[in-house]
Amino acid sequence: MQVTLKGEIIEVLGTQPVVGEKAPAFSLYNTKDEKVSLDDLRGSVVLISVFPDINTRVCDNQTRKFNETAANIEGVTLLSVSRNTKEELADWCSANGIDMQMLHDDNGEFAEAYGLKVPQMGNKLARSVFVIDKEGVLTYMEIVPEISTEPDEAAALAAAKNLL
Repeated sequence: MQVTLKGEIIEVLGTQPVVGEKAPAFSLYNTKDEKVSLDDLRGSVVLISVFPDINTRVCDNQTRKFNETAANIEGVTLLSVSRNTKEELADWCSANGIDMQMLHDDNGEFAEAYGLKVPQMGNKLARSVFVIDKEGVLTYMEIVPEISTEPDEAAALAAAKNLL
């Protein structure tokens, strides 16, 4: 798959999941060293916000917006995922006074499962959003075509709310 970064075409490696099919499983650690598995979230609508690097303006904005909106919807579990280190994610949360579920994809498990690895960006994850229903089926997906822009937050939130 190809996307752009400030107009330059870049490759996103892997096979992306398919809406309407079971979402790929993953188990990642959060900033408190707790393992978070998609299977453990069955029975909840899951919204996954994926970003390349928390220490950039667009990723910071995306993460703040989803935290302000999706984190407050009863029945929706918000997960934010990146290849940032645990320390980088914890530092960002601390500096901004935000307590949220930030998962670090250290070994690239999520990147592989969701087909989001961007080698031209140091194997960071392609900016994307996924919504998974209570039974584990992927119901919404956006892989942002221009990585330097934010995802369609309103569409993702509507997709999540429609599952409640």
